[in-house]
Amino acid sequence: MDKKTEKSEKVTFNISKDKEFSSWFSEIIKRAELADLRYNVKGFVVFRPWSVTVMEKMYDFFEKELQAQGHLPCYFPAVIPEENFEKEAEHVEGFEPEVFWVTGAGENKIKRLALRPTSETAFYQLYSLWIRSWKDLPFRLYQRANVWRYETKATRPFIRSREFYWIEAHDCFSTREEAERQVKEDIEVTERIMHQKFGIPFLPLKRPEWDKFKGAVYTIGSDSIMPDGKVIQQPSTHLLGQNFSKAFDIRFRDKDGKEKFVWQTCYGPCISRIFASLIAIHGDDNGLVFPFCLAPIQVIIVPIFKKSNKEKIEKECINLRNIISEENISVDVDLSENTPGEKFYFWEMKGVPLRLEIGEKEINDKKFTLFIRDIRKKIKVEGKKLISEIKKQGEELDRRLKENADKNFKNSIVDAYSKKEIEEILNKKKIARCNFCSISDEGEKCAEIIEKELLASIRGVRADIDEKPFDKCVICGKDANFVVYIAKSY
Repeated sequence: MDKKTEKSEKVTFNISKDKEFSSWFSEIIKRAELADLRYNVKGFVVFRPWSVTVMEKMYDFFEKELQAQGHLPCYFPAVIPEENFEKEAEHVEGFEPEVFWVTGAGENKIKRLALRPTSETAFYQLYSLWIRSWKDLPFRLYQRANVWRYETKATRPFIRSREFYWIEAHDCFSTREEAERQVKEDIEVTERIMHQKFGIPFLPLKRPEWDKFKGAVYTIGSDSIMPDGKVIQQPSTHLLGQNFSKAFDIRFRDKDGKEKFVWQTCYGPCISRIFASLIAIHGDDNGLVFPFCLAPIQVIIVPIFKKSNKEKIEKECINLRNIISEENISVDVDLSENTPGEKFYFWEMKGVPLRLEIGEKEINDKKFTLFIRDIRKKIKVEGKKLISEIKKQGEELDRRLKENADKNFKNSIVDAYSKKEIEEILNKKKIARCNFCSISDEGEKCAEIIEKELLASIRGVRADIDEKPFDKCVICGKDANFVVYIAKSY
């Protein structure tokens, strides 16, 4: 860090995340410099380096996993011709209200181009040219991209905005069975990366018929819960069936010599939304708490000196930084003019996992003081064991964050046997699990009652396990065919 870094107006951060989540979220975004809302277009925000550095690491985790499955990266244009967009009737009907249209260039009027709200209609025009034979299948591509949707609901940075950042994978197969295996694999990717690596638990839920992705056979969304009790949809995966392949004429000649339409899936981890869950779930009343594997700075070194030994201590800190960085650990030294206490509070608020405090005593004793952010505990570490201890403590911090998140998530799901019990559960900032008549169209009337009277929604049924109904439908009293999850959402 540059010595000229400005002194913070207020270094400490002390807001109750559980009691005042909305204030906590807004303030930490501002104070930790995650985003700036002052960009002068409503619904659009500027993501700042401290958040983008984390999101770049998140992208890397997901992309390596997708590539390991056989997905190849690509980049498609941000604009989609209107005629492409209109080829799948249900799809265009679902997205039309949210589309930004480009209608001119300079003084020239041009044929309308959609700023991509999602890319099915961009990819599949080319897929119809690229796929010819069964030998071309399975066909898996993905891109990291930003998309634009004219959200009419209130926007919030990272949670809901009019431009967001994600990965989208678009896959083609020769049979429905292969496509459904891909859907399952997509859920497993979310489990391996978002849950196991980032420590964000979720429910993989098959959405009701009235809430599926427009143009899909079915949708599975991954729901995580925020501290205010609202769920946020994270990576979703869709079995598109042959709806788009028929609309875009994506055929292949099979081994039997017959021409057939491909079966398709798509998968979309929204990195900016996952980041919202990351900071909300792991943060505490003192600010951010980043997992070690994602932190922009994993170790911050704070020099402790007197005027007489300042140069010596700072030199030792810089030397130590160089040694640690050689181990592929992101590390920095705080050489600002702030006091040690101010530096401590500042980096705790910024969520840096580990802090090294280096003074004359540490140098003479060859023992360093290591502060661990999540448990706010200091330990002494011998110099020769420093690197191995940093790695060990980083791994243990990530494990603890995941375990704590899992425990809270498990406690947030409560069984309900009546509409009144659902309401009580929602008021306690939890998710209601209950019996429901149907997630097909005939269940929509009961769903509307929940939406109107409880301001919540049917999120769906578990896609990873088979849950049997244990009572009548909580709304209409008819035989229940499904166990559903009900929650308020963003």
